[in-house]
Amino acid sequence: MSKTKVAAVADLHMKEDRSTSYTELFTEISRVADVLVIAGDLTDLGKPAEAELLAADLKSCTVPVVAVLGNHDHQCNAVEEISAILMKAGVHLLDGQAVEIAGVGFAGTKGFVGGFGRHMLGSFGEAALKAMVSETVDEAMRLENALRKTSAQHSVVVLHYAPIAETVAGEPEEIYPFLGSSRFAETIDRFRVSAVVHGHAHKGTYKGKTPGGAPVFNVAAHVEKPTGRPYAILEF
Repeated sequence: MSKTKVAAVADLHMKEDRSTSYTELFTEISRVADVLVIAGDLTDLGKPAEAELLAADLKSCTVPVVAVLGNHDHQCNAVEEISAILMKAGVHLLDGQAVEIAGVGFAGTKGFVGGFGRHMLGSFGEAALKAMVSETVDEAMRLENALRKTSAQHSVVVLHYAPIAETVAGEPEEIYPFLGSSRFAETIDRFRVSAVVHGHAHKGTYKGKTPGGAPVFNVAAHVEKPTGRPYAILEF
């Protein structure tokens, strides 16, 4: 039985001025992979016009597309409109849901901030800080619910924010708390997960693993990968 090849990339940051086109990249990915995963920041400023441009470029992609939104996609408070545009273009947009394609289950949500390990933020102090931690916990619960819906032999977690510190290494340590949270690794390690992909940390490190051993890949387009291309190829 042939393996399923998943191309994974993040942080495309489609701009309204059309300074970058992804038509050729999506055509290339369609030749080498069975599924495309985009791990957040599909747009640069979260504008519907940017999503329309990306949807137009995605017409050149002939394989199924799975995605989650990132922080940039929330900038203009147009998440519902952006989501509708992408889903109309055929994107499986995950926000606490799961989908199975070619025998691989994909469970995804955006994720959020909070820090890693013993430096992870706790719910203590001002209401604003408690609200931030609560948002991270809610996102972790969304991921857990998505993973519970996945029964495929191989499962891939799709996040925008990082679940471990190892794959954000290369970024300034001062901003680690804003790049992800260990709460997602804790959730992931309660399930059998074949791989985790995320973006957000443009200067991060390509590969790491959760404390439980699940492989984690930072697929931000700016991060160097074994393919030598903006996307990684994972086989299941």
